[in-house]
Amino acid sequence: MDRLKLSRIDEELVSSEVAALCFLCHDVVNRKRLEGIGDAKGLFLKLEEKGLLDNNVFLFQLLHTIRRADLLSLLETDSRRPEETDANPILSNFRVMLYQIYEDMTMENFKKMTFLLSDKLGRRQIEACNTALDVFVEMEKIGLLSSTNVCDLHAVLQQLDQQLAATVHHYMQDVTQPRQPRSSHVSMDYQRVNITPQPTQPTLSISETQPNFEGQNVYCDAEPHIESSSLPDQSEYYALTHNPRGVCMVLNNEEFPGTQLKKRGGTEVDEETLRQVFSKLGFAVVVHKNLTADAMRHEVKQLGKRCFSDEDALVVCVLSHGEKGCVFGADEKEVSLQELTRPFTSGSAPTLAGKPKLFFIQACQGSSYQKGSVPSPPTPGPEENRENRMEEDAGRVHGDTVPWDADFLLGMATVPDCKSFRNTSTGSIYIQELCTQLMKSAKSSENDDILSVLTRVNREVSKREYSNHKQMPEPKYTLTKKLVLKCV
Repeated sequence: MDRLKLSRIDEELVSSEVAALCFLCHDVVNRKRLEGIGDAKGLFLKLEEKGLLDNNVFLFQLLHTIRRADLLSLLETDSRRPEETDANPILSNFRVMLYQIYEDMTMENFKKMTFLLSDKLGRRQIEACNTALDVFVEMEKIGLLSSTNVCDLHAVLQQLDQQLAATVHHYMQDVTQPRQPRSSHVSMDYQRVNITPQPTQPTLSISETQPNFEGQNVYCDAEPHIESSSLPDQSEYYALTHNPRGVCMVLNNEEFPGTQLKKRGGTEVDEETLRQVFSKLGFAVVVHKNLTADAMRHEVKQLGKRCFSDEDALVVCVLSHGEKGCVFGADEKEVSLQELTRPFTSGSAPTLAGKPKLFFIQACQGSSYQKGSVPSPPTPGPEENRENRMEEDAGRVHGDTVPWDADFLLGMATVPDCKSFRNTSTGSIYIQELCTQLMKSAKSSENDDILSVLTRVNREVSKREYSNHKQMPEPKYTLTKKLVLKCV
């Protein structure tokens, strides 16, 4: 963007407005990198590093949020349409909601809020807070506040001002509703950046040709569980009686400091969606970000040592780059899929024996692209020929990715040797469709089991095109019963 315009905007902003802009940017720029910024020019440099000023969309949102309509006119001369640029990030509704509370809060209510939170935040931290935004930052640091956890803030505001509490309540209602997708940038969870481009694919970043991803960010409303009119044989179903049902661990690798793997833009959306969905399904969600290969192994081994006697199931979601049969740690080293599943076999985790163990892997499994073909009508033939064709279609089952123990499910974003796609604004194609279908099933009166859900995921993902290419998810399983997930 024109630096002269940025300089003029900087001259018009006072220090409190700059502080507010920095707060609004916490979700797109590391908080530590924003510390010590005293003027807008410093903030603009950080945003430029992230590519957030390549067009005026993000800055427009920032100025609009802090109600500086007089400065918006400086941006109107840029005629490029937002959808013609690369990724178009939007301000977090969570940040905008917190800023609105800050803006509407009186000094008297601010003092009351700091008093009510002093026992949780600590006296020294409270004394260092000059505004409500400072308080919100301290609450985030100790886990009292996040985009998916606003209960403590809502409880405090209810004691101060019902209108402020209503602002949080409206936000809580909004995040439980499906979000409309945005046209943006699609990338791939492929392994290496410095590879020879495909003849028909000049870069690894692909502009989306059909950004029609209906209802990807779907969260379950708190509604009563509706039993099916039929009474199924319970011996055919895994028992889900505990609350929480179990642990859902998310390993989310976004940043790769080395030179061979790209940053995985959009994975934070997958993380949030998984957190929301599996929380609604009754799981205690634990997230680990940007772990090295050794740290990933350590976390799954530690989880495998847990006593699962009072839990019904286990879910592990891995979001990273990958190659065939493995995923990458943030240090660009490989972790085999077998290393991720081995700590949870019956021999290693006996309290998980007979209980479902679900693994969902969002990563490429090779460098090839999926192609599409028009199906032809089946040709009648001898019974023996039909059996041979079925065997060939199924292919040889490889034992290096799924342990030969019972009650495992491995949901892969793509078949071996092929790439998977990720939208840098709305998340990966596979994870978002998985969450959408899980929620549809959870809210349905039918007892659709997890394999039925994954079949629908296969159908929905495979029928679309992503920059003239296809993606085909692949579930593998040794489940011995039907698993039905409903909202708790």
